[in-house]
Amino acid sequence: MNAELAPGLYIVATPIGNLGDLSPRAAHILSNAAIVAVEDSRVTAGLLRHIGVKRPMTPYHDHNAEHVRPGLIARMGSEAVALVSDAGTPLISDPGYKLVRDARAAGHMVVTIPGPCAAIAALTLAGLPTDRFLYCGFLPPKAQARATAIAEIATVRATLVLYESGPRLGATLAALAEGLGDREAAVTREITKRFEEAVTGTLSMLAARYADAPPRGEIVVVVAPPGEPEAVSVDAAEAALVEALTRLPMARAVSEVAKKLGVDRKELYARALEMKG
Repeated sequence: MNAELAPGLYIVATPIGNLGDLSPRAAHILSNAAIVAVEDSRVTAGLLRHIGVKRPMTPYHDHNAEHVRPGLIARMGSEAVALVSDAGTPLISDPGYKLVRDARAAGHMVVTIPGPCAAIAALTLAGLPTDRFLYCGFLPPKAQARATAIAEIATVRATLVLYESGPRLGATLAALAEGLGDREAAVTREITKRFEEAVTGTLSMLAARYADAPPRGEIVVVVAPPGEPEAVSVDAAEAALVEALTRLPMARAVSEVAKKLGVDRKELYARALEMKG
């Protein structure tokens, strides 16, 4: 057992670009863990060289997780096992949650060492509302599946945060503009690196900018929440109620229209009684 660290699982956030962002605590964990579970040993080896240590590493990713996980869980009973991703916070668009789940189920200690996360960093750069946000990861690459995914989040009253690759960025921005409307958005890239940038504008403007000029680097797209819905007129509410009453009992008709149009149910029910009377 390692004398420096208690046995268990240590979830270690690593830099997303600038190696200076590695915290002293993260460096201590990585320097003293019995083994480090990594996405790509070449990437993590570079980070370990930066802090001047060598540690045993084992690949842990989507393609081998089911095979590797039992051995890691067993080792946590007597050793400190660190989990890292290639960049940023493990488990955020990276494999790992099953390792945490099984470690807890086995009674092992689980500790998080927080630090850089591209999604959160992008929010701070975008200049869009941050009181509520939805992390959406990567949208599906195929057009129909992507459109379906966008439709599912279109009414969410929160800022949206998505990851994307350079070659797909233009198509994704165009699909977002079509599915969400021409909202304000930001394209952030190379966060914490020398050429960090945040380009803001409407989705259609950004789609046109990147249509034939895909950028390099890691990209995070941040999209503003939908605007306030327009107030429904009395005439529109009554027309919807009249139609609903032709096919539904009064209570169900009122509930359907109130939910669909976002109008007050009690007022709508009173109007339905007047109409029936």
